[in-house]
Amino acid sequence: MAAVMVVGAGKVGAHLASVLVDGGHRVTVIEVDSGRTSELESQLAAVSIVVGSGAEATTLERAGIRGCDVLAAVTGADETNLVICGLARYEFDVPRTLARIVDPANAWMYAKDMGVDIALNQADLLAHLAAEEMSLGEMTILLKLRRGSHVLVEEVVDPGSPVVGRRYGDIEWPTDCRVVAVIRNGDLAVMNPDTVLNDRDEILAVAHNDAVGALAQLLGSPGNQSR
Repeated sequence: MAAVMVVGAGKVGAHLASVLVDGGHRVTVIEVDSGRTSELESQLAAVSIVVGSGAEATTLERAGIRGCDVLAAVTGADETNLVICGLARYEFDVPRTLARIVDPANAWMYAKDMGVDIALNQADLLAHLAAEEMSLGEMTILLKLRRGSHVLVEEVVDPGSPVVGRRYGDIEWPTDCRVVAVIRNGDLAVMNPDTVLNDRDEILAVAHNDAVGALAQLLGSPGNQSR
């Protein structure tokens, strides 16, 4: 169980706090608007709520930041989120910081030397997911890894795919792509060189963004090779 501090209790911050509590974490929320205290207390019964500005060191100290494992700055202002992460990292030595990017144009500022370990660009993530859904057919992006450069994907092998009936070890897979498992008849099996692929197998693979399109083409039918 981690001690997590969430700064900013708007819709994003309140939902994040709720998810963290459900996951068994100890959560403290800092919210600058004192008028929202009653609403937050009823919505987040298991969360410690502190009223004040998270961009002020005294508020962070009062909220118990020195015992914090992770800090998430998710206010509605980029400059505020950057100040909060900088204080958390350089003033209080918080092990892990996460920040919400409000305006995608400001994404370049969310760097390690600003105290930000993980920057979440909601607009960029949504745009890329929409583009991927339109270009990759049935392939599903399950998880983004290493700041988005790699993804965990799932796709069902089309009956017309050239991989059907072939051993995994004999297939020429795209560069920077590793198939890790296959789900068949509801059972998950780790992929090995002798695994023979069947149509309608569900393939789980880790791939670089540049290899996702080629993987989708390989697992699709010949008629969809241009997708």
